[in-house]
Amino acid sequence: MSAHTTEPRIEPATIEDLPQLVELLAALFSEEEDFKPDTAKQEHGVRMILEQPSRGRIFVLRTDHMVLGMVNLLFTISTAEGGLVILMEDVIVHPQHRRQGYGGRLLEHAIHYAREKRFKRITLLTDRISAESQAFFAKHGFQFSKMIPMRLLIDEAGR
Repeated sequence: MSAHTTEPRIEPATIEDLPQLVELLAALFSEEEDFKPDTAKQEHGVRMILEQPSRGRIFVLRTDHMVLGMVNLLFTISTAEGGLVILMEDVIVHPQHRRQGYGGRLLEHAIHYAREKRFKRITLLTDRISAESQAFFAKHGFQFSKMIPMRLLIDEAGR
């Protein structure tokens, strides 16, 4: 069977997926205002997650030959929830494979994983200006929070 007739499957990413994950992130960050693609940074970040499974998981949607999409789940502790929670990032499907339900499959897999492992909450950031991505997450049960994100970027010199 060719990759075109094989039903894509979701599984944990491996270090061998690193180049394709970095490519997907470049596509994602070129669509967002707050981030810019930087191959070295993305490779370093993905490698850190893959090499430290206690920090998080990256799940990929793949055929035998290609990674079509990914979702990144980072683990932390919430005092408000009294337990482990997930910060979900990098929900992306390759531009040529969108509108086929793959993003929904990745999202449902992430939610199932969180429930199975007894996480208390999944939090995500989505583009403020993208009504389409907001509607996508709302369709899967996500709700707006009264909290708003703020951030402080620390440069390499620690400032």
